[in-house]
Amino acid sequence: MMIKCGTDIIEISRIKKSIENLGQKFINKIYTEKEIEYCESKKEQKYQHYAARFAAKEAIFKAISEQLNSKYELNWTDYEILKDNIGRPYINIKNAQIKNVESIDISMSHCKEYACANVVLIYGEE
Repeated sequence: MMIKCGTDIIEISRIKKSIENLGQKFINKIYTEKEIEYCESKKEQKYQHYAARFAAKEAIFKAISEQLNSKYELNWTDYEILKDNIGRPYINIKNAQIKNVESIDISMSHCKEYACANVVLIYGEE
């Protein structure tokens, strides 16, 4: 068993600026359809939710990057952050290159200026 963690923090204004300047090109590169739908449903707070998911994706990459084949390029949409039926975030891994994940946990938070995320992965034996 191997435990890996990743954490990230980002200014919400950076994500807002990227979305305003690059629009759908940026959004579609980083987020899945389900993530976009969720964030857009938050109206005035949508940038906080986009930023939290961006931080989560960075944290996930930090936790899994050591396990990836060096020849493979990971895409932002290879994993998505969703909510379960009680509102708790979870990660849906959509990429077959990410193997042997036994357990994964995520925590995200945001305030007026910042969003952050922490991810812990437990890998099983190969």
